[in-house]
Amino acid sequence: MDLRKIKTIGVFVAFILCFFTHFLYTLFPNFLTSLFFPVNESIWEHVKMMTSTILIWEVIEFFILKKLSINYNNYLFSVFVTTIISIPIFLMIYFPIYKCIGSVFLINIICLFISIYYSYIIGYQIMIKDDFKFDNLGLIGIILLYIIFGYFTYFPPKCELFLDPVNGSYGISN
Repeated sequence: MDLRKIKTIGVFVAFILCFFTHFLYTLFPNFLTSLFFPVNESIWEHVKMMTSTILIWEVIEFFILKKLSINYNNYLFSVFVTTIISIPIFLMIYFPIYKCIGSVFLINIICLFISIYYSYIIGYQIMIKDDFKFDNLGLIGIILLYIIFGYFTYFPPKCELFLDPVNGSYGISN
């Protein structure tokens, strides 16, 4: 098995994990699950779910790569870019469709898969590039991303991206 196959598997695992993690906050409502998983049905909270499932797989992938002695470079930076780039990819694909026809489950799923797929292609390209000295910036970026997720979960801006269309609320409903 090589890095390309592991990344291909990762696309499907991260995609499938989204279905399992969608209701984790509902099942286990606490601060930790609120940082990583959707607390409502807003677009933003689903973006958080997508990036968290990517992150979950990337942690598992790290151990697989080590166990199989597969060579790679820039791991932490690749993880950061894979998670962060999935957000604008998803929003650029999903939001115009949502504005035109609303939320359609099958289209939502297709947009999610496409977003994960392309973010993994970009992450793979980073991992096969020459090693560079700033790989640890990826860890700082991931931490900052989840600080932002936490902040917007508890203090969401009052705009459509953060609006839960099911109950008309923002962030965690109290």
